[in-house]
Amino acid sequence: MTLLVLLGATGIGKTDLSINLAKYFGTEIISADSRQIYKELDIGTAPPSPAQLAEVKHHFVKSHSIFDDYTAGKYEIEAMETIDRLSETNDFVWLVGGSGLYIDAVCKGIDDIPGADAELRKSIVERYKTEGLESLRFELMHLDPDIYNIIDIHNPHRVMRALEACISSGKPYSSLRKNFAKSRSFKIIKIGLTIDRNLLYDRINARVDKMMDAGLEYEARTLYRFKELNALKTVGYRELFDCFDGKTSLDESVELIKRNTRRYAKRQISWFARYPEIKWFHPDDFDAIAGFLELKTKS
Repeated sequence: MTLLVLLGATGIGKTDLSINLAKYFGTEIISADSRQIYKELDIGTAPPSPAQLAEVKHHFVKSHSIFDDYTAGKYEIEAMETIDRLSETNDFVWLVGGSGLYIDAVCKGIDDIPGADAELRKSIVERYKTEGLESLRFELMHLDPDIYNIIDIHNPHRVMRALEACISSGKPYSSLRKNFAKSRSFKIIKIGLTIDRNLLYDRINARVDKMMDAGLEYEARTLYRFKELNALKTVGYRELFDCFDGKTSLDESVELIKRNTRRYAKRQISWFARYPEIKWFHPDDFDAIAGFLELKTKS
């Protein structure tokens, strides 16, 4: 069995292309998006539409709840079980998404990062409450600039987890991640999507406007009382929560969503640039991608 991986920055056009490729290769799609997995997030995560989901069977789209304590480690276990099941009747399976950690979880496995003791975790949480996120980000930047540049530094959970790993191990979190890889029983081919950076940013801005027109503000209001959940500490929701708290105007929050989504896309691009095995294509190059994959899967 061959795992075909389609990856790229948010807003680049993975969804439409992946559906066409899945239909062409006659297989199903495993989503590698750490936010589309939540069933309560209908607009802000830009999940496939009901019509798109009807075209091709998707896994890990609206499959879990924001109230679940879900991690990349759990995703690895569940995704590998799904791949094993699909491999019984499929020569190919598509893994599609922009969450680098979820893609690595399937392709390489989650690292055996040492767990921190309860006192260390408690002290970091207390520091976050008293000193704020900026203080923790500053320390992480000095302890591990590599991980600082690729994680979502606006997500307190991610920052605290990385800082916790650095302190408990005495080593940069990124160094612990680099040397870990599990063997996989299937062949892996990675396809990356790339376009001009300014065009990507224009697409992101337009998509945010479309989300607002579709009712993102209302959706965020219905979720506001759950804003402390880790699943909601994400771009598109936290900016609107700040608006509801009176910290910004609605117009300002929309501009912040656009800016932070662009920054997230930049971090995704940096993450994927680390892997030389990725073959890059323009998202409109369906024939070139299909032809390349046909050659690679036959060799």
